[in-house]
Amino acid sequence: MSQPSIGYIDQNARSNWMRLRTLVLVRWFAIAGQVLALVIGQQLYGLKLALGPCAIAIGLSVLTNLLAVVIFPDNRRLSEAETVLTLLFDTLQLSLLLAFTGGLNNPFALLILAPVTIAATVLPSRSTLLLASCAVGMVTIVGLVHIPLRTENNNLLEMPVVFVFGFWVAIVTGIIFISIYTRRVTAEMTSMSEALLATQMALAREQKLTDLGGVVAATAHELGTPLATIKLVSAELMEELQDAKDLHSDAQLIHEQAERCGDILRSMGRAGKDDLHLRITPWSALVREAAEPHLDRGKNVKFVFSQNLEFDMDQPKTLRKPEVIHGLRNLIQNAVDFAQSEVRIDVGWSEAEIFVTISDDGSGFAPQVINRIGDPFMRRKKHDAQSSARPGYDGMGLGLFIAKTLLERSGSELEFLNASTDHSLRGAVVRGVWPRGKLEAAKLPIGQNRPIGVS
Repeated sequence: MSQPSIGYIDQNARSNWMRLRTLVLVRWFAIAGQVLALVIGQQLYGLKLALGPCAIAIGLSVLTNLLAVVIFPDNRRLSEAETVLTLLFDTLQLSLLLAFTGGLNNPFALLILAPVTIAATVLPSRSTLLLASCAVGMVTIVGLVHIPLRTENNNLLEMPVVFVFGFWVAIVTGIIFISIYTRRVTAEMTSMSEALLATQMALAREQKLTDLGGVVAATAHELGTPLATIKLVSAELMEELQDAKDLHSDAQLIHEQAERCGDILRSMGRAGKDDLHLRITPWSALVREAAEPHLDRGKNVKFVFSQNLEFDMDQPKTLRKPEVIHGLRNLIQNAVDFAQSEVRIDVGWSEAEIFVTISDDGSGFAPQVINRIGDPFMRRKKHDAQSSARPGYDGMGLGLFIAKTLLERSGSELEFLNASTDHSLRGAVVRGVWPRGKLEAAKLPIGQNRPIGVS
C-alpha cells in the first residue's frame, strides 16, 4: 500500500505566525512608555527636551496603530515582507526619538534590540540579517547626529566619548549576538516541533493500518465458523442432489464461493493485529514482523536468537504495540539501506530484560554525527555520495529520530555505536533494551474480541 508523504512546515513560512494585533499591542505599550519617559524627564529631572519633534515621532506610532486597527481585522497574520516593514518602522521611530533626546547618551538606546529580537524569533535568516543591518546603521547615525540633552540651566548632559563609543560597541555586539543566538535557538525549537509532528503522524498512520488490519482479522476470526458450516452443508447437499443437475450445480457454487470467501479473509487477515488473540505475540515474532518489509530488498537479513530459543514457549509474550513495530522497522530499514550485503538482528531476553541488537556491514555512523544521532537535523535533500548509496534518503535524520522517540516512549534504552573489530559485522550497531514489565503482556484471560474504536 502506498503511503502519502508527510508534508513538513516550510521554514520560510514561519513569519506568517505573527499576528498584527500582537505587534500593535506591543507598540501601544512602547508609546505609553515613551510618553511617560518624556514627562518624567522634563517634569521630574528638569530636562530640556525637543517636545515638538518627539511628539511627531510618537504621533507617527499612534497613527500607524490606529490605521492598523481600522483597516485590518484583529486576526490578520503578517507575511514576511509585512513583518519586516513593521519592525523596520518601529526601529526607525525609536531611532528618531533617540536622535531628539541625546542619541547614545540616552540609556533607552538599548531598546533598539527589541525589534531585532522579534525578527530573529519569527523571521527567516535573510530578513533578520536585513533588520539587524538597518538597526546597526541607525544606531551609528544616531550616535553621530543627535540633539544633545540639556538641563533647565542649560548644562550639557553628555558622556565621555570613550563611553559613548563603548555603548555603541555594546549595542552593535548585542544586535549581532542576539540575532545569531535567538535565531539559532528558535530554529532548533522549530526543527524539534516539526520532527515531533512527523513522529505523531507516522505513529497515527501505523495505528490506522493496525486498526484496519484488526478489522479484517476480527472479521476472518468471527466468520470462520459460519463459513465452515456453509461449506459442510453445501457439501452434503451436493451428495444428495447428484440426480438433480441444476440443484447440484447451485450447491457446488455455494460451496466454492464459501471456500473462496474463506481464502479472501485469510489473505486479508494476515496482517491483522487487533483480534485479541493476535494482540499478543512472542518477542521473536514481533521482531520478525517489524523486519518483514525489508527481507526482500537484496540484502541478507540474518536473525540470531538468544541460545537458539526462537521457538521457546517460555520466551516473553509481548504486546504488539504499533510504536515498537514502527520504531524497530525504521531501525532495520536504516541498517538495510546502508549495509553492503548483510544485516544481523540479535534477539534475546533474560529474567529482567528484553533486548534486540541491529547491526550491518556498512561503513558505520560518521564520527561527526554519532553523538547527535536521534536529533532531527532537518537538512534538505542533498545528492551526495551518501544519498546515492541509499536510494530515497532525505538526509533529514527524521527516520532515526522517529525510531528513537517511539522506542524510548515504549520504555527502551537505545545505544548507537560503531561495531568493534571483534564484532561479526563491522558497521553500525543499534541496541535496544526494555525492562520486561514495559513490553510483556499480563498473563490474563484474553476473553472475547472487543469492538474497535475508530477516531
